[in-house]
Amino acid sequence: MLTADQLAFIEGRRTATLATLSATGQPRLVPICFVLADPGAEASRTVLYSPLDQKPKRSQDVRRLARVRDITERSGVTILFDRWDEDWSRLAWLRARGTASIVQSWEQAEAHRRVVQAMRAKYPQYRTHAIDASPMIRVVIDEVSAWSATAGPLQD
Repeated sequence: MLTADQLAFIEGRRTATLATLSATGQPRLVPICFVLADPGAEASRTVLYSPLDQKPKRSQDVRRLARVRDITERSGVTILFDRWDEDWSRLAWLRARGTASIVQSWEQAEAHRRVVQAMRAKYPQYRTHAIDASPMIRVVIDEVSAWSATAGPLQD
């Protein structure tokens, strides 16, 4: 269970970095847009969603994307949320480890609909993207660690 401080820090980020592992053990990192699931909609665990959207990609078939293959073969992922500032006393990060899966829109239709609404509220660009039928990366967060330059709570 994440603390209110940790949840606020994550929710305050516009992007995060998703890390997966290739079949040969190479880490792959990619920036992602994300939302946290509606706390009432999921169990007591924190769940993050990231769409496989219409931004240009090497393959139009999302099943061929490296991160999708990695998640399908090895579900363990790490997500880094960070705050950079020229004032180094404001530096902070939170690293979340979790279990990822690829969720199709029809598999969890109601959850998918809520995630699409949340994505469009957070990122206006998604209002013109057809993410209604797009698969999503779903990550159940199992463990977090965090650091702040002030050694205090992760405050924004």
